Amino acid sequence: MKKIIFFFLFHAFAQAQTFKNPLLPAGADPWSIYKDGFYYYMHTTGKDLTIWKTKDLSQLATAQKTVIWTPPATGPYSKEIWAPELHFLQNKWYIYFAADDGRNRNHRLYVLENSSPDPTQGTWAMKGQLKTPQDKWAIDGSVFEHNGQMYLTWSGWEGDENGRQDIFLCKMSNPWTCVGKRIRISDPQFEWEHHGLLTRPGPDDKPMVLVNEGPQFLKSPNGRINIIFSASGCWTDYYALGMIHAAPTADLMNPQTWKKHPTPVFWANNVQGTHAAGHNSFFKSPDGSQNWILYHANSEAGQGCGKQRAPRMQPFTFTADGVPVFGSPLSPEVEMSIPKVN
Repeated sequence: MKKIIFFFLFHAFAQAQTFKNPLLPAGADPWSIYKDGFYYYMHTTGKDLTIWKTKDLSQLATAQKTVIWTPPATGPYSKEIWAPELHFLQNKWYIYFAADDGRNRNHRLYVLENSSPDPTQGTWAMKGQLKTPQDKWAIDGSVFEHNGQMYLTWSGWEGDENGRQDIFLCKMSNPWTCVGKRIRISDPQFEWEHHGLLTRPGPDDKPMVLVNEGPQFLKSPNGRINIIFSASGCWTDYYALGMIHAAPTADLMNPQTWKKHPTPVFWANNVQGTHAAGHNSFFKSPDGSQNWILYHANSEAGQGCGKQRAPRMQPFTFTADGVPVFGSPLSPEVEMSIPKVN
């Protein structure tokens, strides 16, 4: 009997040390942050803001889940709650998300604040709109710090009409206030960024042709600054990740600083069970030794931007020159070791 019990315990332990993608049945625009021994995870639900709490991100399916904010029935941030990100800044928690009043052209960024040590507890207070310079259409906001300065990067329109999504950057004076001017650091210039012609929901919207969205900050071990973004329409199987980068000492607010990689850096091309991989974020293993990319993808071709998108993760590395090497999105058939623990 003891041998049988030992066998099952050993088998259960061995299983817990590996995982396969996807992490959940559904969940677009995945984001995570590791703090005080726990991963806190979010994705787009569209209707509220929910945080998953777990010690092992590969076990999201069994993680504690808490709805921390529900939008009002009406108003400027009542509908289409997209791409939430949870950040710990200046000893408080902040959530950045995009929302509108039911009309896509009114999409803007908003900020919530919580002083509790645990973001699934305490009170989340609405700080209001994170008003970007010129106050144009904005989604997919992400905040980062570099050389003591806080920055916001996001996907937005140059003007007041839909037609192209670019990646913008501006400085911040605190976690809820943008200052100065905005600069464009990426626009869809290559053929692989040009796939997808669709009219977004809403009677006032015009066809969208070119898309750069979902910018994510990634600092290389040698200090190189990378922004990884999603390109082409999420409704196409050509959805992929691109990269722009800058030198460690460069002026990030100078558009000439930024250089774009001419080809996708992560694309699910002919990968079984993995299509339209994109809208990523990054995290480290609990012991700090591994770098992981977290992204969403579809299981079948042609599933578009619907609820079939599910979160997935896999490790990546850097070259000696600081270039991130993501490889290709992996098939759900591939078994991986969980992130290393202390």
